[in-house]
Amino acid sequence: MRDHTHLQGMNERSLAQQAAVRKATFSPSEKKTLRPFSIWEISQFMFDIPADTLRKKLADDPSLPQGIVEEDGRQRWFTLNEINELRRRLRFRGKTLMPTRPAGRAMRIAVSNFKGGVGKTVVAHHLANGAALDGYRVLVIDFDPQATLTHSMGLVEVKEWNTVWGIMCRDLCREADRIVAAYDDPGDCPYPSSDELPEDVQSIGSQRAQDFIQKTAWSTIDVIPSCANAAFVEFASAQYRALHKAWSFFGCISRYLDELPDDQYDIIIFDCPPAIGYQSLNAAFAADILYVPSGPGYWEYDSTTSYLGQLGDAMEDISSGFASLAQDAGITLPKKFDDVRLLMTRFEASNPLHIAMMDAFRNVFGDDVCQNAIEMTRAVEQSGRFQQSVYEQDYRQMTRETWKRARQSFDTAYIEFRETVLRAWNERIANGGSGV
Repeated sequence: MRDHTHLQGMNERSLAQQAAVRKATFSPSEKKTLRPFSIWEISQFMFDIPADTLRKKLADDPSLPQGIVEEDGRQRWFTLNEINELRRRLRFRGKTLMPTRPAGRAMRIAVSNFKGGVGKTVVAHHLANGAALDGYRVLVIDFDPQATLTHSMGLVEVKEWNTVWGIMCRDLCREADRIVAAYDDPGDCPYPSSDELPEDVQSIGSQRAQDFIQKTAWSTIDVIPSCANAAFVEFASAQYRALHKAWSFFGCISRYLDELPDDQYDIIIFDCPPAIGYQSLNAAFAADILYVPSGPGYWEYDSTTSYLGQLGDAMEDISSGFASLAQDAGITLPKKFDDVRLLMTRFEASNPLHIAMMDAFRNVFGDDVCQNAIEMTRAVEQSGRFQQSVYEQDYRQMTRETWKRARQSFDTAYIEFRETVLRAWNERIANGGSGV
């Protein structure tokens, strides 16, 4: 027979193993660092110019970042900050290397599906890395108490009040005071003010918006992390709803993100938990675009079908059951996405069953299915094992062709993602919206 102590022992053994992996993968201090990038990578995968042309630009202007040259003199390596400086200062054939950035606030993308193992975190991680290497400033928000994305970003010591749960507590306090302030006589308000809420909620409610954001090894990627202790957020949120029945619980993250300066980030990516609950609904109501990863098997197809239906039903219930509450809070219902995309993951182009499932997805979901799937390769498998995306893996640690194939798979998926984001962004501007 096994009780809770057996589970705790299993947890302790696994934590020790994770620490060993981090020590071997990151650095002796267990702090993740980002590797440098070669001229070959920069010219072929980032700037799309001949390597010799880039070398000539560097030779002609010694004030440009020159990188670090290998001892044999064959290759130069550059940090992400150096790459971004080259982006800002160089032009090729009269064109800038800076990425397209329409006006208004950052675009928000939720990567969500309640089927575990379909690659939500892998997709969110790689899209964030791809966008950063493309010159964008990225914020990732880890909604999943498994905290896999947080760990992949190099954060291991996270307090629960610095997670999405903390943002929801803060929002409850702010909304409680806003609602009380709407009454001519606060004593007539049937709902509690923030100072009547539990002390732990009040203490979190005093945090500033920027307090939840943490730096990562990537200079242009920040993260709002998660942790295992945040798993109780679903129970806590239900308790808070009981304490304050006028709280529009589904609008917490959207309100929080609206506080951030429009120019702080370009792209915000949500890694959602494998469930439909308070956190995933917050992600859905804050998102402009919904990305739904799915594996190439029937069970993934079946689960994705259920997820779409249950998320749709939950959003419909909120639209009808909380209409007046949402209106008072300034929330427009029903919630509308600029786009919904289904992305096939773990795809093997030589597998007839995978091809058949891709055809089935396209027959049912049509143009909502991404054209470019993410292929299963050795480099993709290692990205999970070593908590490193394909972009973070050094191609010298495997055959260059293996790494290149994996990178190209993610690059094509990222380019399609970027096109989706920019199209939605431009359509919003054309329709007279600023992204607010």
